[in-house]
Amino acid sequence: MRLAFRQLVAALLMVAAGSVGASGSTAVPDVSLVPPQDRRGTEQTLLTYPEWFLVHSPVEYARLTQTRPPQDFPFLGHIGLLWSSYATVTREQLRDDYPINPGYHVMIWVIATSTTIEYALRAAYENTVGRVSWALAGNRQTAEDLYAARAAQDYVDFIRQEPWYLFDFGSRLKHLWTDVPLWGPGLTRKWERRYALTTEYAVKAVYGKLIEKATRATYTPAKMRTDVVVDRLPAGWAPPPEVSVLERHADGRVLLSLPRYFDFRIAATALAKQGIRINDVAGNQSVILVTLWIDRNVAVGPAIGHVLFEQSLSSPSSMRRAALLIPVNTLSTFLSTADAHGWTVEHVYDY
Repeated sequence: MRLAFRQLVAALLMVAAGSVGASGSTAVPDVSLVPPQDRRGTEQTLLTYPEWFLVHSPVEYARLTQTRPPQDFPFLGHIGLLWSSYATVTREQLRDDYPINPGYHVMIWVIATSTTIEYALRAAYENTVGRVSWALAGNRQTAEDLYAARAAQDYVDFIRQEPWYLFDFGSRLKHLWTDVPLWGPGLTRKWERRYALTTEYAVKAVYGKLIEKATRATYTPAKMRTDVVVDRLPAGWAPPPEVSVLERHADGRVLLSLPRYFDFRIAATALAKQGIRINDVAGNQSVILVTLWIDRNVAVGPAIGHVLFEQSLSSPSSMRRAALLIPVNTLSTFLSTADAHGWTVEHVYDY
C-alpha cells in the first residue's frame, strides 16, 4: 500500500509538471474517418482503467459473497490495486505524451477517494462486528446474506452499462425490510446484517443522488455508442446485435457504430470472428488497453502486447488479471484468437 502511494504521488507530480506541455499534444490523427465530435483521445484507454476497476472489484465481491461472508473479501488489498493501477496508467499516459485530460483525473480522484474510505470502513466493520455475528450464526448465511448477495449481483449487472449512482439503492433498502423475513435461524446475524445493509443502502442512495447532480452539472452525458473503422466488410457478413453501418468508402473501409462499455467487447469479438478487422476506434489508431484473465501460473508472452501490470483475483483465486496495451490494428486478431489461447478477455477500454 505504501508503494502504491509513492507511485501515485510520483505520477501526480508528473501530471502537475507536464500539464502545460502535454496538453497540446494530439493522439487523434486527422485522417480518421470518425467524425471529429465522436473522437476520443488515446489517453481515454488508459484513464478509464481505474474507473472500470470499480466495476471489476464489485464483480469479485458479488461472486465471493454468493457462498462466503463479506469479511473474506480483500477490501484493503483492492484499495492498493486501485491506486497502484492509477499510478501506472498515469505514468504511461505521460511517457507517451498523451493529452493530460485534467477533468478525467479529477473524476478518478473523487471516485477513488470515496471508494478508499468505503472499503476501509467496511474492512474494519466486517472483520470485527461482522466476523463475530458470522461465528454466532454457526458460519452460515442468513436470509439477509443471501439477499445482499443478490443485490450485489444486480448492482454489477447494472454498472456494466450505467453509472453506479443511478442504481436504485432505495429500492434495495425497501425490499430488505418488506421481503426478507424478520425472524429465522441466526437471529443475531440477521439483525446485524440488517443494520449493516440498511446503513450501506441508505448512505449510497443519498450520496449517489449528490454525485448524480454534481456529475450532470460538471460533465456532458457520456456517449453510449462508439464509431469504429473496419478495413472491409466481406460479402454475406452478419451484423452483430447493436452494430450498424454508418458510411461506406471507395477504398473499402467502412464506418460502423458499436455499443460502448461492456457490450463493445462482445460486438468487436463477433466482428473479429467474421474476419472483420478494426483499424480505428473513436479516432484512436495507436494502442488500446485490454485486460484478460489468465491462469496465475501461466506467463504472459511479450508477443501478445506490452504488459502494463498484473493483479491477483480474489475470486476465482486460480486466475490473475493482466492489463495489456496492444496496437489497435491487432485488436480484432487478438479477440478472435483469445479462446484458442485459453485467455478470457475481460474488457476493452473504454470505447
